[in-house]
Amino acid sequence: MAKEPIGTTASTAENCPESGVWKVEGLSFTAAPISKGNRMPPYQGKSVTWKLLQYV
Repeated sequence: MAKEPIGTTASTAENCPESGVWKVEGLSFTAAPISKGNRMPPYQGKSVTWKLLQYV
C-alpha cells in the first residue's frame, strides 16, 4: 500500500493518516512522532494543523 506523501497535513482530533514525525505548521521547533490511526493531538491546548516531515 502506498504511503501518504511527505507534506501531508492533518488537524487536531483527526486520525493520523501516516506514521511518522509530524510538526505543527508555523512552528519550526515543535515536532512529534505520531503513529497511523492515532488522534492528532492539540498543541498547548489549541487545535492546530500538523504536517508530515518524515517517515518512521
